[in-house]
Formats: sequence, structure tokens, C-alpha cells
Amino acid sequence: MKIALHKKFGGFSLVEMAIVLMIVGLLLGGLIPTLSAQVETQHINETRKQMNEIKEALDGFAIINGRVPCPADGVAPGGSELVTGSGVSAVCTLTKGVLPWATLGISEADAWGRRFTYRVAANFADGADGTGATGCSTAAGVSFQLCSSANLNVLATSGGASVAANVPAVVVSHGKNGLGAYPVGGGAQIGAAAGDESENTDDDNTFVSKDFSSDFDDLVAWLSPNTLLNRMVAAGKLP
Repeated sequence: MKIALHKKFGGFSLVEMAIVLMIVGLLLGGLIPTLSAQVETQHINETRKQMNEIKEALDGFAIINGRVPCPADGVAPGGSELVTGSGVSAVCTLTKGVLPWATLGISEADAWGRRFTYRVAANFADGADGTGATGCSTAAGVSFQLCSSANLNVLATSGGASVAANVPAVVVSHGKNGLGAYPVGGGAQIGAAAGDESENTDDDNTFVSKDFSSDFDDLVAWLSPNTLLNRMVAAGKLP
């Protein structure tokens, strides 16, 4: 005797489809913040690596040229330093602008696709100090000497404790929000920074470097005067 077996196949009901879509949505909703955080961490790490390379490039430029490079104009499309004259006779057209990426032969932008803000102490970038420095031995062909003191300062918060004092150059990436940065290719600054971030966009000699928070995502690097001077001595540029 043969027994017929019948199988019934049916499609998903609307209720079942809704449940499946809800589960998929919940899974995607949980993954998106994780992926976003991973991308942001990658951008931070990449930019920090760039900034370490920038410091090396600035030190190398100083050893070759006897001075730290002047800034480039953030509004203009080019990335060359704005300077008149050369050597210890050089005079910066700007002391605050963007990193002169074309002059240094490095990348124009950070991982978020924006230019690095750059400020330099004039006496380390032109002939203001030069061989006329007093109180120490001087070397021809170098804008700054072992007794030269820069005027840029990095603080933990606006008006707070000192992180680094008398540094010759500061480089800033304005992070994810980009407030105060100049766009690639030139143009006006992006938005207006507030709070501690505003210290990294104004025209004074004070900058802020601190941990990330909901209202601070800048990355700040600076040339250590001791490191720079030691490298100049090791290269035979300073006595």
C-alpha cells in the first residue's frame, strides 16, 4: 500500500516579514555605531601619524635652510610658504595660516580632508633673531640660536596649565567637525569654533591640546625647542 506524503510550502506572511525586517534593522543599528567608531579611530590614528611626519619634515627643513618654514595662505589654492628674501634675511609674509605642504613635499590634508592650521614664531622662521642674538654663541646662516626663545604656548585648557611653553611652531588638525579649518584647494575657514577649540583658530599665540570630548576634537602637535636645537647642533648648524 502506498502512502502519499504531501508537503505544503508557503511564503512568508506579512507579520513574519515585518519581524525579519525588524531583526535586520536592529542588527544594522547595532553595527553602524561600531563601524563609525572604527572609521573615526582610523582617521585619528592616520592623522597622528601624519603629524609625526610633519614634525620630522619641519626639523629637516630647519636643518637644511637654517630656519623653520613660514605658513602658506589657507585661502589660496597653493601650498607654498609665503616669504620674502631667503636664509637669515627671510621675512614671513604670514605667521599664521596653513602648513606649507607644497614647500615641505607632504600631504595637503588630514584624514578628514582638511588643511592643517600652522603657526610659527617669527624669530625661528626669519631673520628677526639671526646672528644678532645676544647671550650665547651665534652661527651664521641660522635664523635662531641656542639662546633664542619662541613665543607659542600650548595649554591644557583655555587659561589653564601649561602643556608646552615657548615652542617655535604649532600644527593643528581640526578633527571631525573641522571647525576653523581651511578646505583642500583653499577657501574660507569652515564654520566657527567655540570654547577651547577657538584657541586653535584665533590669531593669538596660545593653543589648547587635551583629550577628546563632545565639544573638542582637535589634534595638536608642536616642535619641541629642545629637540629642534639638539638636532641643529648634531647637524653642525649651531655651535
